[in-house]
Amino acid sequence: MTAEYPPEEWLPLSGIQHFMFCRRQWALIHIERQWQENALTAEGRLLHNRVDDPFFTEKRKGVIVARSVPVASPRLGLQGVCDVVEFTASPGGVALPGRDGHYLPAPVEYKRGREKHDPIDEAQLCAQAMCLEEMLAVEIPVGYLYYGQTRHRVTVELSAELRKLVQQAAVEMHAYYRRGHTPRVRTSKACRSCSLVDICLPALQDKVIPASEYIRKQIDDA
Repeated sequence: MTAEYPPEEWLPLSGIQHFMFCRRQWALIHIERQWQENALTAEGRLLHNRVDDPFFTEKRKGVIVARSVPVASPRLGLQGVCDVVEFTASPGGVALPGRDGHYLPAPVEYKRGREKHDPIDEAQLCAQAMCLEEMLAVEIPVGYLYYGQTRHRVTVELSAELRKLVQQAAVEMHAYYRRGHTPRVRTSKACRSCSLVDICLPALQDKVIPASEYIRKQIDDA
């Protein structure tokens, strides 16, 4: 039986994306509680504000659409909110209060940019699906990513490999959080677009020297 985390140890599900983008960025946000917005994060926030309405549900072509759906997984130790969950009529789905029949849920995550070459967005979406599966006792095969820049919707297969990636990230996040550890940065060209670049100061970390060498240099320069 898989061990479960108590509610007081649950971490924000949205941190999966930060963690896979950069471990240090995740720690600065979720351990040190630091945040700084730039144009990219502001655009993303505005996009989410347009779809987040916890009191909104509608039915379109047989699909029930619910927004700002809270989810949690004691097994992963994560909690968060799905931008949208679509419930499609299916014999293998779940019963919904006040609705006839059974419906299969699928999370829909909204992103401001375009498709990426790495599985960061897919992992966050998969974590949402895994929370829904645990809450509703149902298997969810696919989810969807909607990209605001291209206005394109992508179907994501929630594969065993993707689920394993989410599980490993969750375990590692909890390990860092328990230690209160902020790792060193691994500098890359992505640092230029990070909203926390002025807090992280990646260029300075690359130039860290031993204390003895620093003291010797100060003496020599005196």
